[in-house]
Amino acid sequence: MSTSWKLTAHAPKKIVQAALLAHDELEEWDYDLVIAGRELDEDHPQDWVLEGWYPKKPGKDQIAALQHLFEGKAPKVAIERLPETDWVAQSQQGTPPIHAGNFYVHTPDFVPDPTLVNFAIPASQAFGTGQHDTTAGCLEMLSAMKATGMRARRIADIGTGTGLLGFAAMHLWPRAQVTASDIDPICAEVVHDNAALNGIALGPAPGAMTMVIADGMEDPLLQLRGPYDLLIANILAGPLVELSQDFAASVAPGGSLLLAGLLTGAQESAVRRAYRRAGFRLAARQTRGDWAILWFKRRRII
Repeated sequence: MSTSWKLTAHAPKKIVQAALLAHDELEEWDYDLVIAGRELDEDHPQDWVLEGWYPKKPGKDQIAALQHLFEGKAPKVAIERLPETDWVAQSQQGTPPIHAGNFYVHTPDFVPDPTLVNFAIPASQAFGTGQHDTTAGCLEMLSAMKATGMRARRIADIGTGTGLLGFAAMHLWPRAQVTASDIDPICAEVVHDNAALNGIALGPAPGAMTMVIADGMEDPLLQLRGPYDLLIANILAGPLVELSQDFAASVAPGGSLLLAGLLTGAQESAVRRAYRRAGFRLAARQTRGDWAILWFKRRRII
């Protein structure tokens, strides 16, 4: 049980989404200040709120940090003290299961669905519980890839977060050698815990996953294990554009690249342009909400 404080800033949808993207690109942040954005009312989809939670009374530094995420004039930040609550239990209860493709993703307190492939992913500090449209969209696209008869012996999941997308790929291609990576060191423990919870084998052999901490493809093991038949990257549009040549060098000719974390519109256009130039063609596209999920195939060398 704990007492915490809540910070609230109201703004239009596009402004809140831009603030969330600005937060994702920050290298320095007080990670005791957890933020999220949401729609206020389904009847008014353009009215959003940026919310922050802090374990003690926020001061001017926390208010300023939240306001600096906004371009131009920042909205007013309201502060309220929240009652004592078991936030871990509440966050689990407030996280409904997700059915995406062949998969059913739920927190451990939900009953599995015997008709689907189940993954229990606790609410955690890492991204990728299945709740975000990009993660769920990737699960759907992976299922669609498998349905085409695609084969994959070497798989990389870049920016793995909780490990979920790597776990899903392992189920679809059970003999593949899977390498998962993330830039955030906390993800190593999260992935190992989630692997144990879901019976996922860890290690270097086919049918198992190895986790590394790396910035993009800058890791000797990631480079050694390529080229990949399937590379997954659910990160952000800016890094995806920057990594286009590195990914091109890491995906086998004819291999597949699954990209997400980009908004439809200008972000999607920039990513598609970068990967066309890097030698990929678009094989399929899905959208979930405002987000695009893109399946590229690398052109074969003639």
